[in-house]
Amino acid sequence: MKSSVRHSGFATLLLVSISVQAGPQEDLKIYQNYFHTRFPALSPADLANGSYNFNEDKKQQWLDIMEFPPYEAAIEEGKELFTTPFANGKTYGACLENGGIAIAHTYPRFNAATGKVENLTAVLNACRQQNNEKPLDALKGDLAKILAYLASTSRDKIITVTVPNDPRAQAAYEDGKRIYFTRRGPREFACYHCHWQAAGTRIRGNDLSPAVGQATHFPTYRSEWGEVGTLQWRYKGCMNNIGAVPLKEQSDAMNNLEYFHTFISNGIPMNAPGTRF
Repeated sequence: MKSSVRHSGFATLLLVSISVQAGPQEDLKIYQNYFHTRFPALSPADLANGSYNFNEDKKQQWLDIMEFPPYEAAIEEGKELFTTPFANGKTYGACLENGGIAIAHTYPRFNAATGKVENLTAVLNACRQQNNEKPLDALKGDLAKILAYLASTSRDKIITVTVPNDPRAQAAYEDGKRIYFTRRGPREFACYHCHWQAAGTRIRGNDLSPAVGQATHFPTYRSEWGEVGTLQWRYKGCMNNIGAVPLKEQSDAMNNLEYFHTFISNGIPMNAPGTRF
C-alpha cells in the first residue's frame, strides 16, 4: 500500500497490518474478520443482501419487489441470447467450460496466457470476436442480460475467486487493492470511506453496504438504471458521485479493482442477479 494513501482510525491500523507483504489469503481473513466484528449478527448470506441489512423499511420494500423480481425478464432474454447460435453456427457455450453453466461465481479470473485479469464480460466479448461478431456494450444491454442468465445458474453457489501463485496475478490483486483504498477526485474519497469506514450508516439518504458481500449480487437491476447492469457500471457511477474521473470499463485497472473486490467476498453465497433501489 502506498504511503501517500491516507487513512484514519481503525482502518489505518488495519491497513498498516496488511501492508507488510500480506498476501490475498491473509487479507481475506483480516477483512472479513473486520466486518464480522462490526456486524456480528450478520451471517455470510446476510452480507450478500448489502444495505438492506440496515434499513427495515427498505428491506421490506425489497422483499415485496422480490415476489416478482424485475430482473426475471433479463434472465429469460439473456438465456435466449446465450443459446442463439452466431452466424457461423457456433455458440457462447463453446467458449466456456461447462458450457458457461454454474461458473459465474468463479469470476473474475487471472488468465495465465495473457497475464491479465478477465471477467465474464471479457470472455463473452472475446468469444464474439472469435466468431466474427462485434463486441457488445460492456456495462448494460444484451451482454448484461447474458450475464444475468449465467449468474442465475450460479445462484447460492459460494464465491470462489482465486489468486494463483503467479507474480502477475499477485500484482493484479495488489493493484486492485491499491485502487480500492486510494483517495480520488476533488473530495478525496476512496471506495473504503463509504463501504468500509461508513458501512452500515447513511449518507444523503443512502444506506451504505459493507464492501464484503457487494460483488455477490451483480449484475443487478437498479431502479435508477431501469435495467440490469454490471458491477463496473456501478463503479463508474460511484466514481462520478465523488467527482472523480471514472476508470475505463474493461481496462486493466477496472478489472483489477473487480478482482480484488470480488475476492474479498469469497465464501459468501452468490445471489445474482440482484435488485437494488
